[in-house]
Amino acid sequence: MAKNIEIDQPESKKYQWQTLWAAGVGYMLDGLDLMVLSFTLPLIISGLSLNTVEGGALSTITMIGAVVGGIFFGILADVYGRVKVFSWTVIIFSIFTGIAALSVGFWDFAAYRFLAGLGLGGEFGIGMTLVAESWPKSKRSRATSGVAVGYQVGIILASLATAIIAPYFGWRGVFVFGIVPAIFAFWVRKGLKEPEMWKQIQKERKDSENKVPIRLLFDSPKKLGITVGLIIITGVQNFGFYGVMTWVPTALANDVGFSFSDTTLWTVVTTIGMVLGIIIFGILADKIGRKPSFILFQISTAVAIWVYFQFTVPLLVVLLGAVLGFFVNGMMGGYGAIISEHYSTEIRSTAQNFIWNIGRALGGLGPLAIGAMALHGDITSALGLISGVYIIAALAMVFLIPETRGKEIQ
Repeated sequence: MAKNIEIDQPESKKYQWQTLWAAGVGYMLDGLDLMVLSFTLPLIISGLSLNTVEGGALSTITMIGAVVGGIFFGILADVYGRVKVFSWTVIIFSIFTGIAALSVGFWDFAAYRFLAGLGLGGEFGIGMTLVAESWPKSKRSRATSGVAVGYQVGIILASLATAIIAPYFGWRGVFVFGIVPAIFAFWVRKGLKEPEMWKQIQKERKDSENKVPIRLLFDSPKKLGITVGLIIITGVQNFGFYGVMTWVPTALANDVGFSFSDTTLWTVVTTIGMVLGIIIFGILADKIGRKPSFILFQISTAVAIWVYFQFTVPLLVVLLGAVLGFFVNGMMGGYGAIISEHYSTEIRSTAQNFIWNIGRALGGLGPLAIGAMALHGDITSALGLISGVYIIAALAMVFLIPETRGKEIQ
C-alpha cells in the first residue's frame, strides 16, 4: 500500500497544472469524438438509410466498446503507467473515428464505432486518476472538474466542425476532422511524468507479479455497495447526458424547425451552462461535501429535464438550454474525485475506468431507449421521461456511498 505523498508543496504546482492540462485535452478529444456522432446523426441516418433504433444503437455500440476498452486500459494504466497508456488510447479512437468516414452501411459503421470506443473507454479514468493523484485533497474536486470542462470544449468543437464542414463535405468530412486534434494531444503529453504515488507502488511490485487485484472493488459488503452505488450514479449521469445530447438536436430540428446553425447556437448556450455547472459543482463538493452536492444536483436535474420539454418557443428553448446543461452535466465536476477517494493507488485507474465505463454502457442505453420510444410517439415526449432516473441516482447516493471530502488517498 502506498504511503501518503506530499503533493501540496510549491515545487509540485507546475506538475499539477501539467496533469490537469494533459487530462483536460484528452477528455476534450473524448467529447469531440462522441458528439460528432450526435450532431451528424440526422445526416448519417439519411445517408445510410437507417431507422431511429439503428441510429440510437450506434451510440450504444460505442459505449459497449468503451466498457471493454475502459477495463482493459484501466488495468494497463495501473501496471504500466497512467501517462503511457493514456497516449495509446488516443491513437486507437482517433484512427477509427477517421476510418468511420468510409462506412457504407450500419454494420461496418457500428464496427468502427466499437473499435473507437475501445480507445475512448480509457480516457476518462486514466486522466482523472492522474489528476487526483497529483492535486491536494482540499482542491481535488475542483481539479477533476477542470478535466471535465475539457469534454465541453470537445462538444463545442464537434458542433462547430459539423456546422462548418458538413454543408460542404457531409458527415464523412466531419469524421475525418476527428483525427486532427490527436496530434495536439501527443504534443501536450510530451515530457509528462508519472505520479509519485504510482511510482511507489511500482517499487513495491518489483518482487511480485504485475497483476491488478480487481477483487478490491468488491472485497467486502461495504465496498461492494460503494462500487454498485458509484456504477448507478455514473450510469444515470451517462443515460441522461447522452440521451439529451444525442436526440435533442434531432428533436429541435423536427419539432421546432431548427437548422444546423440554430442547433449550433443551442449547443453553445447549453455547453456554457454545462461548464458553469461543472465549475460550481467542483467548488461546492470541496466546500460542503460530495454527498450533499450530488443529491442537490440529481434532484434538480430531474426537475429541470421535465420542465425543459414543456416549452417549444425557439428563443426560450435556446436560453433554457443553459439551465438544462448546468444541471444535467454539472455533476461531472465530482466523479473523478469521489471515485478516486474510495480506492487505493494500486487499483485506482482500474476502478475509475471500470465504474465509469460500466456506467457509460448502461447510460448508452439512453439513446437506444429514446430511439425505440420515438418509434411509437415522438422524440420530445421520450426525452421528458428520462427525468425519473435521477431520483434513482439520489437514492443510491443516500444509502450506498459514504462521504469522502478531505480524505487522504493512498
